Amino acid sequence: MALPSPVRRGRVSARTADLAVTAAVTVLVTGWTAFSILSAPAGSESLPRTLLGWLLIAVACGALPLRRRAPVAVAVVTLLASVVYYPTSSHDGPLMVTFALALYTAAAEGRFAAAAALASVTLLAVGLGEMRQETGRRQIDDTSLLMLAGWLISLVAVGRAQRTRLAYLREAEQRALAAQREQEARALQSVAEERLRIAREVHDVLGHSLSLIHVQSSAALHGLTRRPAPAEALPAATRALEAVKATSKDALRELRGTLGVLRQGAEEAPIAPVSGLGRLDELVGRARAAGLDVTTRTEGTARRLPPALDLAAYRIVQESLTNVTRHARASEVLITLTWTDEALGLCVEDDGEGSPDGGAGGSGLRGMAERARAFGGELTAGDTGQGFRVSARLPLTGPLAPTGLAPTRLTTTRGTE
Repeated sequence: MALPSPVRRGRVSARTADLAVTAAVTVLVTGWTAFSILSAPAGSESLPRTLLGWLLIAVACGALPLRRRAPVAVAVVTLLASVVYYPTSSHDGPLMVTFALALYTAAAEGRFAAAAALASVTLLAVGLGEMRQETGRRQIDDTSLLMLAGWLISLVAVGRAQRTRLAYLREAEQRALAAQREQEARALQSVAEERLRIAREVHDVLGHSLSLIHVQSSAALHGLTRRPAPAEALPAATRALEAVKATSKDALRELRGTLGVLRQGAEEAPIAPVSGLGRLDELVGRARAAGLDVTTRTEGTARRLPPALDLAAYRIVQESLTNVTRHARASEVLITLTWTDEALGLCVEDDGEGSPDGGAGGSGLRGMAERARAFGGELTAGDTGQGFRVSARLPLTGPLAPTGLAPTRLTTTRGTE
């Protein structure tokens, strides 16, 4: 949406306003002069002087439309026309109004020094001219001279004030446009970050769950094809299918929670994540159902975490187990949670084949590293010689640090189902 701009509106209507003001001043000067001539006695002024007066009026009024382009030149022209007009004309028309308008325009267009100089010259010329007049023949008394001085000073001051006002409006417009551009940039950045967050959540949920479902369904199919006897094949297949059912149910629940933000639109979105370290046992249970011997170990005293940090820790462990299930061909996994006053340490080690590229690639590893960096932490991953290790450190101090929450303990478990 375009911002309303007083400066832009002023620029658009400047030419129309100039023409309107020029027409008004022209009508005033010509009408007043014509009325003075018609009201004067016949023969009070010679025809050449009358024609000269009208010529000077035409020059002064004709220069006014150019006062925006050449404010100082127009002011000089109108001043010279007035200087010649008043001594030669006996009707004293309001030609000085053209100079007043040109003087104001010069100050309003930023020619303050020139406008002040022209006003000073005018006042000095009028004052010296009146001082040279004989006693009793002055046309402007001292009071009128002071009023003229105040009038000229006011024109210059008002023009300068208008110039300052326009500069302020222009600066305010620029600030508003800059603020609008910054707001749009932030909105685009927020949209991109939200898309990345949702993509990361969907990747973690579906990647982990589908990997377990693939392993469990493969085990059931393998058992049915290698064990033709129903009494031997059905119990193993039943356990595998039950694990598939539980895993798919959890995946659907987490997927609904993740996509709920998109469905709700303008409604209030849920702020609590659907998963956290409190559900670590369920995560480990699903991995065990896929055939992994998973051990969890806790060092230090656990505590409640802010929801976002809790979810990040859970997703790092989840993605690590997903990679083990997909790529490592491991049989044992050790999950270690190390709690200190400053940080939570996460370590997931397996005895598999490791990573062919040393753990340098993969969107899963990049996603885990981004989660850790989002909270000021760090994540490393690589081969250990006996398997693969993912280590993360999540600071507990800072803007997202837990405060005033009772500590909890996680139990250490080991074994397979």
